[in-house]
Amino acid sequence: MTAATRPPSGPHPSSAPDGSVPAPQPDGSTRAGAPAGATPGGSPAGAAPGGPAGASGDDTETRRSVRSGVAGLIGAATSGLFGFLLAVVITRGYGTVGSGAFFAAIGVVTVATAVCTLGAETGLMWALPRRRLGARGEAARVLPVALLPPLLVAVAVAVGGVLAADALAPRLLGGSGVDGAALLTASFAAVPVVVAMTLLLAALRCVRPIRAYVGVQFFLLPVARPVLVGAAALAGGGLLAGMTGWLVPAALALLACLTLVAGPLGVGRGAALRPGPGDWPAFWRFALPRAASAAIDAGNMWVGVLLTSVLAGPADAGVFGAVGRYILAGQLAMQGLRVAVSPQLSRLLGRGDRAAAAAVHRQLTTWGLVLSWPVYLLLAVFGLAFLQLFGPEFTAGAPAMTVLALAMLVNTGVGNVQSLLLMGGRSGLHLAATLAGLLVTVSLGLWLIPAHGATGAALAWALGIVTENLTAVGCARVVFGQPLVDAAMLRAGAATVAGVGAAAAIGVLAGGRGIGGLAVALGVLAAGCVGLLTLPRVRRRVRVTMEQVRGRQEAAPAATGPAPEESKGR
Repeated sequence: MTAATRPPSGPHPSSAPDGSVPAPQPDGSTRAGAPAGATPGGSPAGAAPGGPAGASGDDTETRRSVRSGVAGLIGAATSGLFGFLLAVVITRGYGTVGSGAFFAAIGVVTVATAVCTLGAETGLMWALPRRRLGARGEAARVLPVALLPPLLVAVAVAVGGVLAADALAPRLLGGSGVDGAALLTASFAAVPVVVAMTLLLAALRCVRPIRAYVGVQFFLLPVARPVLVGAAALAGGGLLAGMTGWLVPAALALLACLTLVAGPLGVGRGAALRPGPGDWPAFWRFALPRAASAAIDAGNMWVGVLLTSVLAGPADAGVFGAVGRYILAGQLAMQGLRVAVSPQLSRLLGRGDRAAAAAVHRQLTTWGLVLSWPVYLLLAVFGLAFLQLFGPEFTAGAPAMTVLALAMLVNTGVGNVQSLLLMGGRSGLHLAATLAGLLVTVSLGLWLIPAHGATGAALAWALGIVTENLTAVGCARVVFGQPLVDAAMLRAGAATVAGVGAAAAIGVLAGGRGIGGLAVALGVLAAGCVGLLTLPRVRRRVRVTMEQVRGRQEAAPAATGPAPEESKGR
């Protein structure tokens, strides 16, 4: 563990090896109030990790992780669906130029929020589960520590942005034909609200069951936004009205979070809100190292949108933003798998079982590859068809779609290697990889975007994605000393490329790269998948792998003795 990410010393249990929380338990409960002799895995202190107590606790935790992962996957799928619907509403309602200005304004809010939170959302996820909840607990004391500095920075950014809106508008939104100053004023003014919402969502995830977090983050926000933005567009309210429709759900989510968080923390029922003398340095010593990489991760796509808006104009920014919506939606499977496996990886790395952690990583990467690569291969081949759903003027983004989809094959092919670094306490190496990717994206963007517009922005971002992921893979391989690729991954990748490639070729020959060809390819893929599932060997492999992901192999030894070495953590 690096010095920068070493958890502060103190009376609370030690942090997970990734420097994050031993997360709220996957069923939504927290570790607050755990017995003093308990280990982070939930077994009594001194129990052997592979013995009965350890195996039973691991099995319970992993089964709960599956429920959490399923909830997160369902929520992410819903969020992705309504996020796509929002993109359709924006692009259809405002065209390339108007949607470019709209996406640029969203980018301002997103990037500013990522910077202003200062890593405090990660700090909350670390700190709250280690404190007692309720009116007599000390968990509420962390709220002023976590909220005040980010909110002060957010207010300063908002004031500065509002005052500079007239000067920034011609640079960011020049040529869009809208009142750019008013649009930017509304965007900057909303930053404190969005920052507060982001922080309280992190607190909500710690103190309530995961369904509460999913309800706000994955249902309230993504469902309300296309409804309100669409209503504004239909009413002819213009971009400012549409942006207001995008921002209002953040205020509603903030109110919901305030209501849901106050009770468990004992706010208003006598809980002390005055921080103790060690609370400030302990919290920020943990949170600040994550601030830079979290800001870069959150704003990566939007940096490209803003650069494109400045260097090539709002129309190209609108095309690039539409392409980015598809590219980000393809990561839903990886997100769901990450939620399911993170507690297991954290536990394995915490007890120094790097071989088992690498095995779990390879296994989950294989499944993520099988689920994600078909999406990106289809986007690469049929980008024209997907962009036609936004309108004919967006089909100019087909080359950009192909470039980014191919880059995302690398991103999903290496799996959640960045999470592996973080859970191993190597946030410094994660930050180095993130900075390397950002440097490539920005430097190439400044060179390519003026001449090539959205396609240049896509090339720059694609090379940044590849740089970040290959850097992270190299760091993880050196740090953990375990292979991150195996023969099963290579076979799965080859089979996926072959199968989807054949279906795509049939679709292109039958109907071209438009919607007709895409429909044929999807039909061929569906028939192939049904055929594969009729094979007993395939069904058996699916069943065995899912049992390993759920940790059921740890359940049997719980009653008979120590788990076999090869089954630990699977």
